[in-house]
Amino acid sequence: MQSQTMTEAAGPADSTTDESARNRLVIALLLVSAFTVILNETIMSVALPRLMTDLNVTANAAQWLTTAFLLTMAVVIPITGFLLQRFHTRSVFLLAMSAFSTGTLICAVAGGLPLLIVGRVVQAIGTAIMMPLLMTTVITLVPPESRGKTMGNISIVISVAPAIGPTISGIILHYLHWRWMFVLVLPIGLGALALGYARLVNVTTPRKVPLDIISVPLSAVGFGGVVYGLSTIGEGHGEGGAFPVWLPLVVGGVTLAVFIWRQLVLGPKERALLDLRTFRIPVFTVALVMMMFAMMSLFGMIILLPLYMQNVKGLEPLQAGLLLLPGGLTMGLMAPFVGRWFDRIGARKLVIPGGILVSSALWLMTTLAVDSPILMVLACHLVLSVGLALLFTPLFTSSLGSLPPHLYSYGSAMLGTTQQVAGAAGIALFVSIMSVKIGVELETGADMVAATASGLRSGFLAAAMISLLLIVAGFFVRRPPDQQPGAAAHGHH
Repeated sequence: MQSQTMTEAAGPADSTTDESARNRLVIALLLVSAFTVILNETIMSVALPRLMTDLNVTANAAQWLTTAFLLTMAVVIPITGFLLQRFHTRSVFLLAMSAFSTGTLICAVAGGLPLLIVGRVVQAIGTAIMMPLLMTTVITLVPPESRGKTMGNISIVISVAPAIGPTISGIILHYLHWRWMFVLVLPIGLGALALGYARLVNVTTPRKVPLDIISVPLSAVGFGGVVYGLSTIGEGHGEGGAFPVWLPLVVGGVTLAVFIWRQLVLGPKERALLDLRTFRIPVFTVALVMMMFAMMSLFGMIILLPLYMQNVKGLEPLQAGLLLLPGGLTMGLMAPFVGRWFDRIGARKLVIPGGILVSSALWLMTTLAVDSPILMVLACHLVLSVGLALLFTPLFTSSLGSLPPHLYSYGSAMLGTTQQVAGAAGIALFVSIMSVKIGVELETGADMVAATASGLRSGFLAAAMISLLLIVAGFFVRRPPDQQPGAAAHGHH
């Protein structure tokens, strides 16, 4: 399988060593770059209260720094399946890191919220391309029997980077102006860009795939409408401004249905923007559904827990960030082990305990009150992190590993789209529920802190209910046929 993708090998004798060294360099460079762009995805969460004060904006307006980012990713990721089929690895990488670095620069010099949001959108375009690029490249270069281990490394990137984002921004905000969150990331982005330009080689063979022009706006309006609709629910406690709240949800939902129908028609003709034939493979579909619930939980927590620590418990951003660090590090330390366990025992024995832990942590969070000890927050977050660590690696590996090679890039794009739409939906849903509940509490005469605590408990309750579905789905996870323990080291079926 490797030999097909590697066309430009050297001589027959030394080609394999050159090839594996080159593959390692490519994967390492992609991992570092992906770490940088994902770190940046959650760096804003602890900073929102500070930005609300500095820029004099409401919570719902500030939330757009995260929502706009996720929205952009939801819109761009479906197109990456096409980009990865059509262009060389190197071109796609340079495009991703250029966009990311440009966006970071815009954020660093932004004078107000609108320009800051523009910068975040440009950053998100780069981030959106980076993740599927990393996944597709790894699944193409790494043989099935050692995929769990490599995907474990990817999980470190995907779980630790968002988890330490709040800590890093907490430290920065404690000592420096919020602009430094971008000023410090910029050299890393530019460094990766320069290194990629100098050293990155092409590891895939592009093929001529047509771009379906109609599918692009359909996907943008569909995914975008749903995420936007969800995020506006909490803003007016259900009463929309210029148009009713349900409108973007309905328009998004209908457009999404048309988009899906069109992909199903174009798939067999090899002309789909997102080839939905990936869903014919049950392993992939179940893993994707679980990933959706897991991401809703993760992103909801990344937003709600800092709000609880700062607005209810009165902690500084630095303290809030540091409290989330042990959970993030735990996830990172566990990822390589989970990858090895996956190679040995398969997915189901990992994802069922993982789902149970995530759910337990969320149910515990529904009890957080104004006077809850801060150690309880730490405990909840640690349990949640262990649960998510048990979920991510097996889900990534079994979902992508179950696909035939020609569907890898579409599978990566589907995974990425699901993560972002679910993350955005999670944030939107939980923040909306929280806002509505706070509004109700304030009307009955509660003070702001008590109202916020009550609102957050409602948000956690919603997350806890969703997490029950995670446990149920875990029982349906299967392992791809070519990754059965003791399977011969053959390629794909």
